[in-house]
Amino acid sequence: MADLLVRLGSLTLGNPVLAAAGTFGYGVEFAERVRLSRLGALVTKTLTREPRAGNPPPRMVETPSGMLNAVGLQNMGLAAFLSDTLPRLRPYGATVIVSLLADNLEEVAAMVQAVDRADGAAGIELNLSCPNLTREATVRPPLVAQDPEATARMVEAARRVTRKPLFAKLTPDVTDLAPIAQAAERAGADALTISNTYTGMSLDPVSRASRLGVLTGGLSGPAIRPLAVYRAWYTAQHVRVPVIGLGGIVRAEDAVEFLLAGASAVAVGTATFADPRAPLRVLEGLERYCRRHGIARLGELRGALKIKIGDSH
Repeated sequence: MADLLVRLGSLTLGNPVLAAAGTFGYGVEFAERVRLSRLGALVTKTLTREPRAGNPPPRMVETPSGMLNAVGLQNMGLAAFLSDTLPRLRPYGATVIVSLLADNLEEVAAMVQAVDRADGAAGIELNLSCPNLTREATVRPPLVAQDPEATARMVEAARRVTRKPLFAKLTPDVTDLAPIAQAAERAGADALTISNTYTGMSLDPVSRASRLGVLTGGLSGPAIRPLAVYRAWYTAQHVRVPVIGLGGIVRAEDAVEFLLAGASAVAVGTATFADPRAPLRVLEGLERYCRRHGIARLGELRGALKIKIGDSH
């Protein structure tokens, strides 16, 4: 059996396959069907300081090889999660990464401090890039992760109040990820999640309206995988901290693409809507891949992309 251990900052995971934020609920919903301790980690649904009702329905629409979602971060709020839900995860032996979204620096510090004190939270992922928060999307405010300075300020505010592993989840909707990724790294992020969904639209020619309850949503699924693999590779060329790659991973071979591109770990998201066991299927397939190709350690795959003479980007 290959050694699939991976280090993300001070956090050591048994394997590189995570359940991504937003598609796996809080983890407890699938605890009877999915062996949570077998996952490298589960990243919770993103939590805000106060509960949120989310966007009006419909919240999801299928697209060719993907889907648009405009859930709008419906969640129970951080306090309820820490007091009620996180304790329910402990018996399952899950490695829990808590995903957080804050509106300002004071709020992010308070939320991170609360998670830092929590028993059972192995790390924190800052969601700096959710694309479907604004109901009236005709004029969209910039995301934190579209601005290097704003990204650095948020990460710094979190870093000051916790020693837990801290990940920054960035957006692909930028001209150049490098300066933003580097800003997050300098500010103290232990790893970078590359990346969130792509902002998209789906319009009904009959009604001439959005198929979603709001104008725009986040595009995910296999349709975005080539774009996501490129961004994982590009980011890994410009930072020293680990990259967690995600975007359209359905099979082990998809995960291997991200690892070859330089990602240290991967996260499975949209595929869990069809099959909650998708992260475990990817892990099992990755183990078979390593046996079949004589790979003894995960490091033999990471960044092992073979560049042909004449390749360009």
